[in-house]
Amino acid sequence: MGSDEGTARTDPASVVWGPSAPTHRRYERRSAVGTGEAAWERASRSVLRWGVKTRSGFSVPDDVEVQPGRRLEVRFRIGPVVVREPVEVVAVVRTDDRVGFAYRTLPGHPVDGEESFVVSREGDTVWLTLRSLTRPSTTRAWALVFPVLRAAQVVVRWRYRRALR
Repeated sequence: MGSDEGTARTDPASVVWGPSAPTHRRYERRSAVGTGEAAWERASRSVLRWGVKTRSGFSVPDDVEVQPGRRLEVRFRIGPVVVREPVEVVAVVRTDDRVGFAYRTLPGHPVDGEESFVVSREGDTVWLTLRSLTRPSTTRAWALVFPVLRAAQVVVRWRYRRALR
């Protein structure tokens, strides 16, 4: 299988992420998630079923594998408050050594941008690469709390990096 690459600005199919517009905050981080064929199989299967998000405290409507063009609402609960995150999958990559996807945020999401989760392997080591482009939401209420959301991103990204271990 190859890439179902759409117009993903976080470019999950590429090992090297090229330049991006300066309108968004750019983030990229790679973390080892294991070694060997079993770690590769587990991580690559999980990433295509939203495992990075669900193992970090988010919920998704079902356990269906990601598909380009699919829109859904990811949710995160903070006590009694449920934060809704409307998103659309914009690209999926499936190769022998690279598996993952990118989604863009839709109106109503707490931030405006795109995020990708990619599992790759180099030799025996399995890696998770996180990429994101973010800026304040187009929804005014969310835009006003963007500084708080940036702090929350630090915690969420820490959870993402550990989700597939």
